[in-house]
Amino acid sequence: MTTKEKIIQLLSENKDEFVSGEDLALKLSLSRAAVWKAIKALESDGYKIEAVTNRGYRICALPDKLDLRTLAEVSGLEPGQVIIFDSIDSTNKEAKRRIVEGEGAKLHKTLFAAEEQTAGRGRLERKFLSPAKKGVYFTLVYCPQTQVIPAVMTSAAAVSVCQAVEELYKTGCSVKWVNDIFSGGKKIAGILTEGITNFETGRIESAVIGIGVNIKPSNKIKKSAAKNIAGFLTQAPRIADAPETKGLPTRARFISEIAGQVFKILDEPVKKVMAEYKSLMFLIGKKLTVHPLIGDNKTAYNATAVDLDKNAGLIVKLPNGTKKTLSSGEVTLHNS
Repeated sequence: MTTKEKIIQLLSENKDEFVSGEDLALKLSLSRAAVWKAIKALESDGYKIEAVTNRGYRICALPDKLDLRTLAEVSGLEPGQVIIFDSIDSTNKEAKRRIVEGEGAKLHKTLFAAEEQTAGRGRLERKFLSPAKKGVYFTLVYCPQTQVIPAVMTSAAAVSVCQAVEELYKTGCSVKWVNDIFSGGKKIAGILTEGITNFETGRIESAVIGIGVNIKPSNKIKKSAAKNIAGFLTQAPRIADAPETKGLPTRARFISEIAGQVFKILDEPVKKVMAEYKSLMFLIGKKLTVHPLIGDNKTAYNATAVDLDKNAGLIVKLPNGTKKTLSSGEVTLHNS
């Protein structure tokens, strides 16, 4: 452990209290000058440390970076289950690369997180812009012991994202079937679940769940094709009567809350998560345009969303009264 890490540990253990430079020097077997130098280095790293004469030092705010300690401890994972990148093409792609190389079972409940993605993507290879320090971009690997449906895993991730947003940002959100999270009428997050299948058994052996959430406004997004639909957590409306917070949570804390909850939910009966997912959906009862083949307007038709089945299939009612269950495709609110 470096000197900086030791000082952070001591200050964190005495949160909201001052620790004198003399005590820090004594406990770490350092000179007062070495302590002062380490404090200045920590401030350069983004830590906000209050220094008061005759009282000492205390941490006021942590730097907003993806630190291993927070990602592991808050999510309940071991350090070896957390992999961090400053920059990568896509955390989903990296997870899949490692699975294909034979690491599948070893990666069960592994978290891949990146400060930025250069080729983030959503469904149908659509771009998901992932600028540095403007959001969270991460992938969770889960190796199910029984047969699972990817849409159910997407539902578990959606529920977890909404719970973390409400808890940490005091902002309400809802789900657009099957993988988009909205707040204040804007899309703040997307989820992409991909399965690695054993061709002999036909069973999904590894699921890769990619999650991206927009936190702060970005010029890249504002100038992109998504500018009219994209939203940001810092601009989303707060829940009425929600208690005030002392500032934004770190991105590491946000990721950890979501990751820990996703893995917890996936270990529970499917019925419970589907009930929560349905309660978060805003499409039930709404008139929709259904695109069975995404991007093909010729096959599109109008329908009304009426229910959700146990496998996250959207049940819609056609104008003639018949019902269909959608397991794929795309829906948009009907303009009429």
